[in-house]
Amino acid sequence: MLQFWTVALLLALTPGADWAYAIAAGLQPRSVVPSILGMVSGYVVVVVVVAIGVGALVTEYPAALTVLTLAGAGYLLYLGCSTLFARSVAAASASGRPLGSSAWSRFLRGAGVSGINPKGVLLLLALLPQFVSPHGWPAPVQMGVLGSLHLLDCAVVYLLVALAARRILRSRPTASVVVTKVSGALMLLIGAGLLAEQVVPLFR
Repeated sequence: MLQFWTVALLLALTPGADWAYAIAAGLQPRSVVPSILGMVSGYVVVVVVVAIGVGALVTEYPAALTVLTLAGAGYLLYLGCSTLFARSVAAASASGRPLGSSAWSRFLRGAGVSGINPKGVLLLLALLPQFVSPHGWPAPVQMGVLGSLHLLDCAVVYLLVALAARRILRSRPTASVVVTKVSGALMLLIGAGLLAEQVVPLFR
């Protein structure tokens, strides 16, 4: 569980669509809480769908775990490279466009951002199955517990990102460049580690 929490935290720290929305929420004069709660709620739906569907698949077809892990590792490597060479996500949020006049509209926008975010779905598909133990609770239950840790990570990280954007990025937008590059490198390391776990045993 500690290993999953560490990896999930690193992934939550990776800039992407969620970060862009959190930064945009932080740059608005209104409260960031509805936007953050919306993003977390979107991931609740994703975690439930992945836990139920993928949990049953892995239980019936153990080889599916290897396929999902390899696919997830490849995606992480791609995402890491893209992040390293991408512009800072702060640039995408610098326009200052309003996110909605009511708390409910900001909540729904946040839920939409995370609920249809391909990165979030694919990362959960790659991560949750490989941390499931063949012993103990049923696979869907284990995935649900692990997914809850990810939700907690996201809530804390996105809230801090929004507050940091409100305090720092308004006057120092270049600070996000450093965060982006470091996160891209971490994604590459995680992807390479997942790939090595699956490939190295083949040569023994």
